[in-house]
Parts: sequence; structure tokens; C-alpha cells
Amino acid sequence: MNYRKLFRVKPGSHVRLGKIDPSFTAEHKGKKSALAAVEKLDGELRALQYLLYAEGRRSLLICLQALDAAGKDGTINHVLGSMNPQGTRVHGFKVPSHEEAQHDFLWRIEQQAPKKSEIVIFNRSHYEDVLVTRVHNLVPKKTWEARYTMINDFEQRLVASGTHILKFFLHISPEEQLRRFKQRLDDPARHWKISDGDYTERGFWDDYTAAYEDALSQTSTEHAPWFVIPANNKWFRNLAVARIVVETLAALDMQFPAPSVDINEMRRKYHSAELAEEKKIGKKAWQKLIAATDKKNKGDQ
Repeated sequence: MNYRKLFRVKPGSHVRLGKIDPSFTAEHKGKKSALAAVEKLDGELRALQYLLYAEGRRSLLICLQALDAAGKDGTINHVLGSMNPQGTRVHGFKVPSHEEAQHDFLWRIEQQAPKKSEIVIFNRSHYEDVLVTRVHNLVPKKTWEARYTMINDFEQRLVASGTHILKFFLHISPEEQLRRFKQRLDDPARHWKISDGDYTERGFWDDYTAAYEDALSQTSTEHAPWFVIPANNKWFRNLAVARIVVETLAALDMQFPAPSVDINEMRRKYHSAELAEEKKIGKKAWQKLIAATDKKNKGDQ
């Protein structure tokens, strides 16, 4: 089953979130099989990210959007956390600072765009400026409506410069959100997540739904697609996001770059250094050291 096709918002279509089941789990009937699949995908993701980093020609931007408690942090921790931090970065967008508010809404976004070889995850993104600003009437309708075109143009520029874009809306039901709010209340380790805005924003559920439906419909393009991920089941949410990221990276047909040195010359230098070490500490001691090092490296992997 191709998850990129299954959950992708087709460009030009109009999204109706009420018709998408947030408890859908595709071919998986339970958590056990999904966890095994996620573990396999994690290994593939690490390998693909390493290849992206080594190739040094492209980058990937992942945007995560959702209503409160849908699992943006959990998705980052459980799925994207498997990647090497050296080539990844997470940036969360909160209420604009005074300086950010003095610029165009995309100004702060552009500064966090990924550089070549990098995977960047936006925890919330430029889409807040057609969601929160709309729901709370922070700007006139003509302003946020015009931003759809500005966003599409911005993302097209990123793609033209070598950045691939994946955008995920984590879709949960109001009942599941309330259940997760209760978990936060019942678990002292989650109390820090509770905010005054949880229930205030919940009161705007229908308004946010309408805003998301328009944003998804207006800005899902061939070059920067949206995916609506059923997220009532955390285990399936993790599986679906991981699989789409892996499928996307695998389709890029990335290649390791050609070596910048003469490999045969490097082999000659290595063998010369190896002989020098053998003479210094003895051949048996040298072989024992190499075997121990190989065993440690294998364990670290």
C-alpha cells in the first residue's frame, strides 16, 4: 500500500475533514504489527538520511501541523528522532516576537529553511498565519486569503533551490483530544504540557476545522503536498509519517558523491601506516587491537 498516495491531498481537491476517519489504520489491525514496521522504517530512514547528508545536493523540509494534543512532539520523538542529529534540526514556531512581527510573515520562516544536506522539521509553521490569524480575526480576511498564494510561491522557490517539502496534518477527533487532556491531568509528568489555552482553543474547533480545510485545499501542490494523517492511534500516526518520509527519500534515487581523493593512493598510505604499527607493537598485538575495534564499532551501530 502506497501511503504517499493514500493520505495525500490531491491538488485542486477540496478537503472535508469530517469525511476522513481519524481512527483509520489502513492494513494494520493492531499496535504490534505497526511497531515492528516502524522499527524497520527507522533503520531505512537512518540510512536514507545519511545518504542525503553525504550527497550534499538536496534538503528536506517537513511541516507538522495539528490541533492541540494531536501529537506533533510525539511524532518528532518517535519517528524523526531516529535520524542523526548532525544532519537534522527541529524548529518550533510560537507567537511572533516583536522583531518578527515587524516583518512579512514569511521572514522568520525563510531564516529557518533547510540548507543542502539537511532535514528540518517545523513544529508548526508558516501555516499558523492562515490558521490562528484567521480564527481569531487578527488580520482582515483579504490579508490571510492573499497568503495562500504567497505560501505557494515561497514553497515553489524552496523546491527550485533543491528542497523537497512534506506537510503533515495530524488528524484527531474532539473526543480523542479530550481523552489526551485527561491524561495530562492524571499524569504529573505531563502537567507541564497543560496551558490555559487548551480549552479556550478547543472552543474554536469548528473554526479551526474550516481554516485547515481551506489551507489544505489551497496549498497542496505537486511540489509541496499535504498529507492528512489519521492520528487517533499514536502508533499508526508514527507508522504513516515514517513510511511517507521513507518513500519520499527513497524515490529521490540519491547517490554517494565521487571520492575527492585517489582511493588507490589512500590504500597505499593505509598499508604503509599498518605496517608501521605492526612493527611498533607487534603483529599479534596489532591484529588483536583491530579485532577489538571492529567488535566495538559493530556494537555501536
